Amino acid sequence: MKSDHILIIRFSALGDVAMTVPVVYSLAKQYPHLRITVLSRPFARPFFENLAPNVGFMEADIKKEYHGVKGLNALYRRLTAKNFTAIADLHAVLRSEYLRMRFNLDRYHSAHIDKHRNGKRRLISSTEKQLVKQPSAFQNYADVFEKLGYPVKLGDFKSIFPETGGDLTTLPSVIGQKNDGDKWIGIAPFAAHEGKIYPIRLMEQVISNLISKDPHIRIFLFGKGEDEDKVFTEWCDRYKQCLYTRKYISQLYDELILMSHLDVMLSMDSANMHLASMVGTPVVSIWGATHPYAGFIGWNQSEDNIIQIDLPCRPCSIYGNKPCLRGDFACLKNISPEQIIERLRIVLLRKV
Repeated sequence: MKSDHILIIRFSALGDVAMTVPVVYSLAKQYPHLRITVLSRPFARPFFENLAPNVGFMEADIKKEYHGVKGLNALYRRLTAKNFTAIADLHAVLRSEYLRMRFNLDRYHSAHIDKHRNGKRRLISSTEKQLVKQPSAFQNYADVFEKLGYPVKLGDFKSIFPETGGDLTTLPSVIGQKNDGDKWIGIAPFAAHEGKIYPIRLMEQVISNLISKDPHIRIFLFGKGEDEDKVFTEWCDRYKQCLYTRKYISQLYDELILMSHLDVMLSMDSANMHLASMVGTPVVSIWGATHPYAGFIGWNQSEDNIIQIDLPCRPCSIYGNKPCLRGDFACLKNISPEQIIERLRIVLLRKV
């Protein structure tokens, strides 16, 4: 008789895969005799490698080695050799649906995520908007496991690291050690779409104010890309308490180690919010075109630390990729730097 062995499929994106971690952890802890294999792209290995004794990771480069139908068929043959007893599709996109179809044809027990598209469509409607909180992504993932016969109680997960955080001594010396009284703040001011990005000139005011008021504050800038490179280099030249993290740290796991020692992360509705959440760091998050009601707030994050303003047009997008209906992104520009600074100070005071 085959032992229970579940395959979990979630290929992308970075933040969405990170959001599976608390759910997979709870599943593993509550069903210690269940073998669990997570199938994702190579970047996700650090999330799952040491998550629990019964969790394994299987990487698939779906843009190269397993590209197209021929590649997916090769991946399917590789997967069937693992003797899975259940398939959990936490992605429900063309690639994962094709794999799921193959499994279904071979009579595997499978289930897929319900993305609650109708509720989200009403949430962003410009004519019949219904500001109703949708189930969280975490609950949507847990519901898939319940369909497969593994109901999961969420809440166990705290961090992929021990309570003391990751090992800072493994990072480049420029990071240094954190001394008593030091306040380490992460700032991730960019996102994939303009509708999620707080104006850079206003974000610089936040940084300038924080640094001028407290010499013990150190700011780590997170993100990579041409825009980030230009802005972060300028900020680091102007503010010596800023460090452009990607200049010294290239591995995702090392970034997670650093994040685990932050007192707070300031992030947009982006992957960095979820990465910081995965290591138990409080996040102050800024929301513009998107809205927490879509279900994508970071794991175990306080709603008190959400910064947003009410506008009749908000939210206008689930992912922040639609043109601004007003043309001015007032949902972001009308958030004052003082609002952000005050919330950061409240979080820092709680850490003392």
